[in-house]
Amino acid sequence: MSTDNALDYFRPPESEALGLVRLEASGSGLTRIAFVMEEDAPARPNAHTEQARAQLAEYFAGTRQAFDLPLSPEGTDFQQRVWQALATIPFGETRCYAEIAEQLGCKGGQRAVGAANGKNPLAIVVPCHRVIGSDGRLTGYAAGIGRKQWLLAHEAGEIPFSLG
Repeated sequence: MSTDNALDYFRPPESEALGLVRLEASGSGLTRIAFVMEEDAPARPNAHTEQARAQLAEYFAGTRQAFDLPLSPEGTDFQQRVWQALATIPFGETRCYAEIAEQLGCKGGQRAVGAANGKNPLAIVVPCHRVIGSDGRLTGYAAGIGRKQWLLAHEAGEIPFSLG
């Protein structure tokens, strides 16, 4: 990470089980949002990370269902298309990999969609946690199935539970 990039951390209130969220941004927007175990570098916030902290706080408080943040993730053209499709999944709803593939005009491309989904660098804001298997099962989540289950329960308005 170059010195002109910003770094900050956000701890979701009322959800210690989720742990810490690391926010990274360039001058043009957020580049990475990821769950981490601990702060591993000093915070160097910028306007993008501060805006993300505010919107994440609203999301976890239950007052925000959609994010309006400048995003600048790095990825292939296909990954970018998948991530844009993920961002269209409404709060509290889920889609399966095949539905996303079909939305992108890639019928039968669910494995490719799954691979791109797994590389999503913007957890929560680009809601890859809303993608499930065609049989309704919760499938892989880079931050762990427990966190995925917690986020889906949060969006469903269910009482948060411990990942423990």
